[in-house]
Amino acid sequence: MKKQFQFSLLAIFAMSLSSCSYNSMVSKEEAVTAQWANVESAYQRRADLIPNLIETVKGVAEYERGTLEAVVNARAKATGITVNAENLTPEAIQQFQEAQTQLSGALSRLLVTIEKYPDLKATQNFSEFQAQLEGTENRINVERNKFNEAAQDYNAYIRKFPQVAYSSWFGFEKKGYFQADAGSEKAPKVAF
Repeated sequence: MKKQFQFSLLAIFAMSLSSCSYNSMVSKEEAVTAQWANVESAYQRRADLIPNLIETVKGVAEYERGTLEAVVNARAKATGITVNAENLTPEAIQQFQEAQTQLSGALSRLLVTIEKYPDLKATQNFSEFQAQLEGTENRINVERNKFNEAAQDYNAYIRKFPQVAYSSWFGFEKKGYFQADAGSEKAPKVAF
């Protein structure tokens, strides 16, 4: 009878431990999902600013159609790629990141082109859009960093004992991270 009582007590302890761990895994996974939504929101803010920036530039820089079209096309591609929060694999995040990198490159070319038009830089609308775009780029970086922190916390938790013993049983899988773009370890050359 005493052994049966000890076994029952051990079983109850194991169930409550796994229940607490399961609930923690759910909470941490939801934190990653919520942070992913913040990342997408920051990128959406940038995508929403671009049409206004394009229209402002169009009014002054009529000769730069190719650059403007490249930005429009890159925006369309970047907003066309979505990653389901349930599928935050390294490959899915990489595909999303590549589209966003193309948009960043197109925007950089647009800003270089704008240097040719001093009248445009002096307009209040353009100055406001440029400031908003710079602020948005900073927000994107902050949200990406927060996402990586949430993913790291979740990934570490599901790989620690005792969670590692049953995290895969319940379908908790490792999440991907944002990583630096290829070649970003080299500083850009500035020539005057």
